[in-house]
Amino acid sequence: QPVPDASSIGKQTFTVNGVSFTMVGVKGGTFTMGGTAEQGSDAEGNEKPTHQVTLSDYYIGETEVTQELWQAVVGTTIQEQAKKSTYGTSLYGVGNSYPMYYISWDDCQIFITKLNQLTGKNFRLPTEAEWEYAARGGQKSKGYKYAGSNALSDVAWYADNSSRKTHPVKQKQANELGLYDMSGNVWEWCQ
Repeated sequence: QPVPDASSIGKQTFTVNGVSFTMVGVKGGTFTMGGTAEQGSDAEGNEKPTHQVTLSDYYIGETEVTQELWQAVVGTTIQEQAKKSTYGTSLYGVGNSYPMYYISWDDCQIFITKLNQLTGKNFRLPTEAEWEYAARGGQKSKGYKYAGSNALSDVAWYADNSSRKTHPVKQKQANELGLYDMSGNVWEWCQ
């Protein structure tokens, strides 16, 4: 959600059908996007060449969309989403504070449309640049390899520590902006 007044950067909490979620203000700035030096050999080929990007202030979700929030907005459970999936129906973590998965980009558009109707706001997915800038810590970045640390296990659930399951949000250390699970747990969609 674009920020109308730069002096208002901070957190905003919204409640939809009894479920609250928090958006964190990100002060805009210029950063180097792509496979930078701290990424080392982990950078993918499509993350190069790096380039400078300048962003205005914006808000981004403090966590991934949880199963509880998804159900409050869209009305479907993780089990119902799995049945619609073309990727299989195995469940990788179920509960209110677990991230939502088995959702396509089109499903996200339905979620956002309904969320905007319920709140009267203008939410959208972040651009890839907005997501990366926020994951890197924005203007508060300390240049970590991962979103909030150089040690992946401090900030992320991933193949080696997750038992191949998702985990409730906010279980790992937040990054410099107070955002959780920007590395690991589940992938996030961008606009």
